[in-house]
Amino acid sequence: MPSKAVLDAFVARVMSGAHAEAIEEFYTEDASMQENFDPPRVGRDVLVDGERKTLARFKSVRTSIVGAPLVDGDVVMINWVFEFEHLDGAVMRFDEIARQDWCGDKIWRERFYYDPKSVKPASQSSPA
Repeated sequence: MPSKAVLDAFVARVMSGAHAEAIEEFYTEDASMQENFDPPRVGRDVLVDGERKTLARFKSVRTSIVGAPLVDGDVVMINWVFEFEHLDGAVMRFDEIARQDWCGDKIWRERFYYDPKSVKPASQSSPA
């Protein structure tokens, strides 16, 4: 179960835009991430590399959180909202629920739930 201080530090790190660094700092070496029903990606180094490659495709990413994380023992649920600014200036809004399994103060497993159809230009979305 993550301590409140560690969970707050993790959320702050992600919201600061340091997504890859948050993975380096707060995930176990054998951590995995899974998008909806896709096969999980396994290994912190793989996750960091994938995050850096994703972020490199965008001019910027703005991150916010809806409400407070929900914590039940080792399970944490977070509703993230991301606004990705493409290199051409178009902005896409992405709303997801992250379900995390923590092992102490590190994330061990994470699965993202979202409707791919909900990814749309920010101007078509309601504010977070």
